[in-house]
Amino acid sequence: MLAARVLADHADTVVIVERDALSGAAPRHGVPQGSQVHALLEGGKQQLERWFPGFTSRAAAAGGVAVPTARFASYTAGVRKVPGTELDLLCSTRPFLESRVRAELMELPNVKIVAGRVTGLEFSATAVTAVRLSDERVPADLVVDAMGRASSLSSWLEAAGWDKPPMTRVVTGVNYATAFFRRPPGGYEIDASLAIQAPDAYLRGANFTPVEGDRYIMMVAGAGDDRPGSTTEDMIRRCLTELPAPFGTVVSGEVVSDVTTYRQADSRRRDYAACTRLPARLIAVGDAVASFNPIYGQGMSSATLHASCLSRYLHSGADPDAPATSFFDLQKVVVDAAWGISTSGDKAEVSLPDRLRRWLVRQVVEATVTDIEVNKAFQSVMQMETHPTVLARPDVVWRSLRARGNPRPAPTPPLAPTGGRP
Repeated sequence: MLAARVLADHADTVVIVERDALSGAAPRHGVPQGSQVHALLEGGKQQLERWFPGFTSRAAAAGGVAVPTARFASYTAGVRKVPGTELDLLCSTRPFLESRVRAELMELPNVKIVAGRVTGLEFSATAVTAVRLSDERVPADLVVDAMGRASSLSSWLEAAGWDKPPMTRVVTGVNYATAFFRRPPGGYEIDASLAIQAPDAYLRGANFTPVEGDRYIMMVAGAGDDRPGSTTEDMIRRCLTELPAPFGTVVSGEVVSDVTTYRQADSRRRDYAACTRLPARLIAVGDAVASFNPIYGQGMSSATLHASCLSRYLHSGADPDAPATSFFDLQKVVVDAAWGISTSGDKAEVSLPDRLRRWLVRQVVEATVTDIEVNKAFQSVMQMETHPTVLARPDVVWRSLRARGNPRPAPTPPLAPTGGRP
């Protein structure tokens, strides 16, 4: 949808082909993880504001929840981190956010959605010329693949004699369990939180945020054989006895949904920038290019940045009859940054540089607990506002090493450490 918004400034007609039935803010089949927690990072929110000025305030008026930094708590091994940059988080479910973007996008007179399933592309000797649906052919001057991590574009390219982008997979084995709880008027003192069980265990933790409909969405996560249960009893037990008190407070309220589970086996990346022979008039964005370890919340915000790469490409005067090499080079900068963060804890340590980088990241993450300036730098990277090279600046490295001597606060205890309900 963000790619369509960008194209609307350049095209007479923009056609979105959507295979799912669209009905308000309901989950849809094409986003199997849609019922889980989703984060709109600050970098993504800024891009939404760029393309839909005033979007945040309108989304909040429609039911989304703005959470100031003072009411957000981040924990590592139970210890609450010092404050970072002042941010107002926009919290909602994924379907709600999609519905708001779609509603504003469809106000543009040259954008339309057609129901259908794309079954292939047509090519001339040099370019894409049309999209094939199950029952029709749609000519196109530019085609954007936004079909997600299961995109068939690579296979279509290979079958037509073009380069197939190399695929990289990194095992994550992430397991999610999510449920909704009633949110009282005004919420709680801590209205949103992220808890990581240990500095090196980013795949074990929990997160809750307020969302539309006077609810909290609560997610607990593990990896590999650590699979959160599929019952509310298991979720409540974990939140009451294993996590800092605000998690127990939320699950002490009324349960308003069943638990839904989700498992992502791997992160995937298709490297279009590495291809030497691609057709002209073809772009790929979002999860069709790279889908990340979801624990970092980068997916939606990466997609907004891909759209902005598309805008820069279209404004650059690039020849539309040549492959979109300059676009894929721009996009690679975004993908490299997000991929480096999200796979840092998943890849095997195969070299000394890998081990040194991982050691440095551990020092920075540990320092975010007690050093405000390090936490600000780390937060700006994790919120996709700045490039990860910020964390290698001499001042950040020095403060991170020095922070090893800082007094460490006591962990925030669970609400009911003995196992009973409060």
